[in-house]
Amino acid sequence: MHCPRCGARLAQAPPTVCAACSYASYVNPRPTGTGIIVEGGRFLAIRRVRDPRAGWWDLPGGFCDAFEHPADAAVREAREELGLSIELGEFVGMYIGTYEFQEESLPVLDCFWLATVAAGELRLDPSEASEHEWFPLADPPQMAFSTMDAALRRVAARLAP
Repeated sequence: MHCPRCGARLAQAPPTVCAACSYASYVNPRPTGTGIIVEGGRFLAIRRVRDPRAGWWDLPGGFCDAFEHPADAAVREAREELGLSIELGEFVGMYIGTYEFQEESLPVLDCFWLATVAAGELRLDPSEASEHEWFPLADPPQMAFSTMDAALRRVAARLAP
């Protein structure tokens, strides 16, 4: 590992301080925003086409852009991935997870909201998803990331009759 500021070799993996320039290096979680789009006891899932976890069921969402609030990221990602405008409802929760990228296991802070479709016609971005399906909240498939499984369990418990 090398210092991102001066390029000097680090004595250990972050968190650490560079001996050459005193830059403090951390591995902080990357925030995400995801809408759990619900309708009549069901939720909308998409099948991933990209790694990690290509072929697994996913929820529409993704990483925040610089200085973007996770709620705004959830709305943006639904528009980009599904062509839909969504309205966010109740905050479901934040979950610490991992994301495999460039041979690293990165920490993520996944933020979930209940959501409904506000406008638009569903059209998948083929670079993101190959298909979509409405699944019952009471019986979801295993999702691409464990944080999604946990958030869906919480939503199912909250919305159970």
